[in-house]
Amino acid sequence: MEVREVLSHKYVKRLFLGRFISNFGNGMGPIALAFGILGLPNGSANILGLVLGTTTVLFLIMAPFGGVISDKYGRARMVGLTDMAAGSILFVQVGYFATGHVPIAVLLIVNGCFGILWGIFWPAFAGIMPAVLPEQGLQKGNAINSLVSNGGIILGAASAGILIDVFGAAVTLGIDAASFFISGLMIFSFRHLTPRTEHSENTMLDDLVHGWRVFLSFSWIAIIVLAFSFIVMCWAAAENVLGPLIALEHFNGAKSWSFVITAESAGLIVGSLIAIKVKPKYPMRFLMLSSFTVTLYIWSLAKPQSLLLIAFCAFLFGITLDLWGTLWSTALQRKVPRESLSRVSSFDAMGTMMFRPIGLAIAAPLSALLGIETFVYILSAITVVAIVLPLFNKGVWSMSYEDSPNDKISLR
Repeated sequence: MEVREVLSHKYVKRLFLGRFISNFGNGMGPIALAFGILGLPNGSANILGLVLGTTTVLFLIMAPFGGVISDKYGRARMVGLTDMAAGSILFVQVGYFATGHVPIAVLLIVNGCFGILWGIFWPAFAGIMPAVLPEQGLQKGNAINSLVSNGGIILGAASAGILIDVFGAAVTLGIDAASFFISGLMIFSFRHLTPRTEHSENTMLDDLVHGWRVFLSFSWIAIIVLAFSFIVMCWAAAENVLGPLIALEHFNGAKSWSFVITAESAGLIVGSLIAIKVKPKYPMRFLMLSSFTVTLYIWSLAKPQSLLLIAFCAFLFGITLDLWGTLWSTALQRKVPRESLSRVSSFDAMGTMMFRPIGLAIAAPLSALLGIETFVYILSAITVVAIVLPLFNKGVWSMSYEDSPNDKISLR
């Protein structure tokens, strides 16, 4: 299916526009939150790690239930509602940042609620693309979605440093909150494409157990998710905590770190363009081997290297990150039974993010204890092990879109 054929399908353009708007806010949100917290009278790297960790922990708790809720009540409906609710709750945080004093309790409650909503949004969104496109258009649809989403991220990240410097973190976070609300309204408008599940006598526990069984039935999914729980742990520690600290100590603060994140976002754009055309015979093998770019990116933060080298490594990692997003989503959408897709995606999300709170929590204390350079080398080494070991598994090495799907467990 050609790109113009993908775009000709009803509701696809609305979906892509919604994702662009939301990701414009996502591009600036993490940078604004990081430097907003670090700029508070009581702000510190430990508080930043605690806030981000709280978001992730509550996401992890909610994600499995989010998959059940999404499959049962309609994926587009839940994406729209959670986006609008997230925008509303984030405006509370904006009000406190505008005063210059944000109690830790407010940061934890607001970002904790965001984590809960995120736990519903992620598995819900995983099932929207197959509802608006036929199977033969899924890879291109996912790639175009990544392209427009990443376009939003790169513009948001590029704007963040300037907006924070000129207007402050509160205004920047306000734009982020508004983007969620607008995007949510747009997705909610085609909720009829993913209707509620017909009446079922299954309890939520029954649905959770079924989703877990389907998840484990695909060995390549389970193994890669486990590996990425360690990779994401290291990436989160390096990018979300150590990166802003290094930018403050060695470079020009928010502007410098915004430059790095913008370079990563540019890599996402390039990855999106590649993903439209690339057709690897063994996609999981291709993706795992390309993942050494995360090792290079984390390593570049040691010493640290020049800002240009860090940004270049972030750019390469961005390419890989987007290829993962497109090819992995396509693999799940093509291989996993449609009625179980959100639940399997929720276990994917939960497993992938499982150790992220640990990375966020240990980044500040261990870098202070061991030194940033030594700690960065340790993080880099962990990613190498996590990338190499799954390649010894036959399912990961030989997985192909053309293979016959595994035996699928029916809900009926």
